[in-house]
Amino acid sequence: MITDIRLRSQQLVNPAFNDPKELVAWMGALQGQEYSMAKWAVGLRLKKPDIRKVEAALEKGEILRTHVLRPTWHLVVAEDIRWMLKLSVRRVKLAYDSYWKNHGISEELHIKSLDVIVRALEGNRYLTRQEIGEELSRAGVIVGDDLVGYFLGRAEVDSIICNGVDKGNKRTYALLDERVPPMKELHKEEALAKLAIKYFRSHSPASLQDFIWWSGLSITEAKQAVGLIDAELIKERIGETDWLIHHSCARNVRAKRVIHLLPSYDEYLISYKDRSMALAPEYYRKAFNTFGIFYPVILHNGKIVGNWNKSAKQKQFGVESSFFIPGIEVDEGELDKAKERFRVFNKGGND
Repeated sequence: MITDIRLRSQQLVNPAFNDPKELVAWMGALQGQEYSMAKWAVGLRLKKPDIRKVEAALEKGEILRTHVLRPTWHLVVAEDIRWMLKLSVRRVKLAYDSYWKNHGISEELHIKSLDVIVRALEGNRYLTRQEIGEELSRAGVIVGDDLVGYFLGRAEVDSIICNGVDKGNKRTYALLDERVPPMKELHKEEALAKLAIKYFRSHSPASLQDFIWWSGLSITEAKQAVGLIDAELIKERIGETDWLIHHSCARNVRAKRVIHLLPSYDEYLISYKDRSMALAPEYYRKAFNTFGIFYPVILHNGKIVGNWNKSAKQKQFGVESSFFIPGIEVDEGELDKAKERFRVFNKGGND
């Protein structure tokens, strides 16, 4: 039951959206560490996966990639970026500052670097991380690449910058105020309720602990958020867990047989603190390691059953797969279809 509902709420069965922006708005935020895999996380949840539509939404700034919620990369829509950043800024900034507290980074240096970054990007300029590092060096801020990353991350959570238009295969940064028109500010209660709705309608069934993990909210804030949308949630105790299910999610349904090649860091796995519903604990290390690195995995009827990767063959686009559950029976024809969906997505949906 739990995985059946999740497959539907996460748009992995009977997807409802053609538009990448609408899909990301529905999901709330999609994990985005690996850029190409984040695009596939969007594409595989659309009615017709097409990388061109995803990249167009990113280029137009309808979808943005930035550090928000937990101190990590996420994809969010432009309309949501400011209120999400406002909810998470204190916690994410503390995480950044805690990491660098032993590196002698003063607030004065941060302010100076921010001034350089803003001046370098003004006028709708899109600069790569390397180009921004060069601007900092010219201004007398001698920094290594890691420190450039720190300054950029701080500028993101302070709502100063976000991603710009790609330069070839290189990511760029832009000023948020130039990339995204001003939006109506939300009061904290409005923002908490909105975040909870986005999570539970797209990730149900989930526990309070799952929501705390995904959102990065404090326990008090998460409980408040859930309380604010209490009328929209159905509570069910299954086993030892109290599950919360958004009323928009169909219950007591059986998802059809499904095989997907999930990208690394996919929401189906990473967005829950307890991942045992989708993956037996003895196989955790096959899907992610102790350093927080998540691998591309195969989803079979709601369960994670194996790994996949793009073929190492340079002249031919292909997918290699393997299974870590002994004796697993997987329809090879359906697996081939899943591989073909990934291939067609990366070819621009032309086949």
